[in-house]
Amino acid sequence: MTTYCIGIDTGGTYTDAVLLDLASGRVVDWRKERTTPHDLSLGVGRALQGLLRQSVQAREVTGLSVSTTLATNAVVEGQGARVGLFVFGPVRHFKLPVVANIFLKGGHTITGEEDEPLDIEGLVDTLPMLAKEVDSYAVCGAMSIKNPAHELVACEAIRLIDPKPVFCSHLVSGHPGMLERSATACLHARLMPLMTDFLASIQRSMLAAGLNCPVTIICGNGCGEALDRIADQAAITMASGPAATARFGAAGGFDSALVVDVGGTTTDVCLIKDGEPLLNREGCVIGEWRTHVEAVDMYTAGAGGDSHVMVHGDGRIVLGGTRVQPLAMTPDLPDPRLWLNRETDTYLVLPVDGLDPELVRGDEVLGYLAQHGPTPPSVLAAQTGTGGILLEKKLERLMFLQRVVLAGFTPTDALHGLGLLDIGQKAASQSGAEVLAAQLGTTAEAFCRQVVTETEAAIETILLTYLARTVWKDSPSAALLNRRDNSLFSMHFTVKLPLIGIGAAARCFLPGVASRLGTTVAFPEHCEVGNAVGAALIAMRG
Repeated sequence: MTTYCIGIDTGGTYTDAVLLDLASGRVVDWRKERTTPHDLSLGVGRALQGLLRQSVQAREVTGLSVSTTLATNAVVEGQGARVGLFVFGPVRHFKLPVVANIFLKGGHTITGEEDEPLDIEGLVDTLPMLAKEVDSYAVCGAMSIKNPAHELVACEAIRLIDPKPVFCSHLVSGHPGMLERSATACLHARLMPLMTDFLASIQRSMLAAGLNCPVTIICGNGCGEALDRIADQAAITMASGPAATARFGAAGGFDSALVVDVGGTTTDVCLIKDGEPLLNREGCVIGEWRTHVEAVDMYTAGAGGDSHVMVHGDGRIVLGGTRVQPLAMTPDLPDPRLWLNRETDTYLVLPVDGLDPELVRGDEVLGYLAQHGPTPPSVLAAQTGTGGILLEKKLERLMFLQRVVLAGFTPTDALHGLGLLDIGQKAASQSGAEVLAAQLGTTAEAFCRQVVTETEAAIETILLTYLARTVWKDSPSAALLNRRDNSLFSMHFTVKLPLIGIGAAARCFLPGVASRLGTTVAFPEHCEVGNAVGAALIAMRG
């Protein structure tokens, strides 16, 4: 009997699935479905069932391998659980993007001896106020890798007062750096709820599809782990998608190349050297987070097909770090002429179907959306009495909880407006482009071309930033890349490596990027679902 392996990649925009013949490694079939953030099992389930209906029976599938960029996307977009961090020891205060950084006495010396007693009273006094503001905790003690006693005591004390998840740094990192160890523990705490939901969605999807086979989750270092280990070690999936990206790129026969995955939410870049993905064993850096998570040597930044396009008052077009749903991909979208403008209403707030009625009644924003449907933020502010920063924070929280969706103009819409893409509602994209173009005093076509140019420039900067960090390490010279064209001088770079394009949007943006950088770009067969292929290849290699 012929046996198969299924590879799945769940991104912020699309969920891809491929079916590989285990004997030959050949891609037999593939599917691409929209990711369904409010219930990930829907998108994953449709992709699985599409493969099984058309190609094979469930009993012929002997393995399922899953990669995801959900963790990476959450970090880049500033999403995830709200974390409270406790740090013990004589360290200089540092800042991480969490709800609170609390520094207390405690910690150990390099020989494992207690440096000073743990300030347990300070910890206990702080918790009642903090408990209302956080979803999980991280604790990091000085030299806890030599003696974790203070972390363990703090963990038990927190759990007695507030039964939320607690992550100890000595369990997730064996390196001495306090900042990196704290960041690694915080990332586990921040991503655990997201990964728990994701793993549960995989199990529900398999059950619905009749699959009963081992499941491998791809980690950032390019290895696979069993599904039941991942929830408590969520941060090891930080570079899961890029690891699959790198494996797919390495299979293309290039000795050295830059593999570029242009997704909806982010662009991921990694290096192939001597035919293999380059590993960073010291820990990956994503956005503001410098971690001790072993991963492929890669760089991720928020620029993709679903980046939020914003028009500034001076006429500049900027790609926001937040992913929004493209106008073209939003069913039953109200005409953008009725609500879209570049100042107060750059996006539309949509309610998610199927929410608990009790939940909706208890929330002013959800209640208004349930009654009136998609609403621009200015109307929400006027009708609910919550505006400005408070409304932004409220919507950010509701998005994290998968209770609302934001729709706005994106590079995907620009491609629709130019006739370069036809996978959604072209009329919605054109209408949005006309509104924003009129406010800039230009044509819809010129506006869309400018958006594409800005997207190519953003991807170009991501590639150059990665290469600069690789060559110059932490040199501040890399900051020049964001100011390489100004009123006094300009700089032009030529890249000596070929590009390998992956992702649904890669064919649209990377030829222009390659031209700007004086190099070439290749699109291997099945590059549209390259991460899913890479995930399956990693599982096949064991």
